[in-house]
Amino acid sequence: MIAIRGPEEIALLRESGRIVAEALDLAERMIRPGVTTGELDEEIETFIRDQGGTPEFKGFHGYPASICASVNEVVVHGIPGRQELREGDIIGVDVGVRKSGYIGDGARTFPVGEIRHEARRLMDVTQQALMNGLAAASDGRHLSDVSNAIQTTAEANGYSVVRELAGHGVGREMHEPPEVPNYGPPARGPVLKSGMVLAVEPMINAGGAAVRTLPDGWTVVTADASLSAHFEHSVVVTGDGVDILTLTAAKREQLKG
Repeated sequence: MIAIRGPEEIALLRESGRIVAEALDLAERMIRPGVTTGELDEEIETFIRDQGGTPEFKGFHGYPASICASVNEVVVHGIPGRQELREGDIIGVDVGVRKSGYIGDGARTFPVGEIRHEARRLMDVTQQALMNGLAAASDGRHLSDVSNAIQTTAEANGYSVVRELAGHGVGREMHEPPEVPNYGPPARGPVLKSGMVLAVEPMINAGGAAVRTLPDGWTVVTADASLSAHFEHSVVVTGDGVDILTLTAAKREQLKG
């Protein structure tokens, strides 16, 4: 069953989402050539705890870190460590926060210094796919309308959608119903209702759609070693669209303007 959240729960989800958004802003400020993914992990964990939250990923099914740091051909679940970022890399940073019993989950892909046009275009299209997916979500529409908008955006630009991984509901647990695929025909699946909370997260490859998991059991990479980008927002469905929970207060006001 897909949970319907009331105003008090949504306020708590928004607070966890704020911490996620500010943690990703911190990552953006830190990312430059020479910084290690482990340094990002350490600083973001400290920030989350200073905000009264806990890093939800750490220990989740045995995951060893507080963030996922996915560089270049890594699609998702890259484990941070000694890897140094290099000029021209792209890195997807995924952050999960629990505060007051509720989860925020979000991700962005960032450039490291100056990047190639092809990498920038992949990032831009993936972010647009996310926003187009969110624009297709509102009370009374079908879940697969979101999926179809993401797929259509990616494939119209010559990219591939990862099919083995999907978005999800989010609330008291990291992964709740429903699963939110990034592909499929429109007008299928559950009907969206106000108060449903979804984590929508397109993972788009520059090459083929196939992926594989490395021997560490976590790191998912493109099978053809092509670049991959990942963007994610946690949102609550409303009568006229979605309310994005993983935004800073400043960004929320900017969007209103």
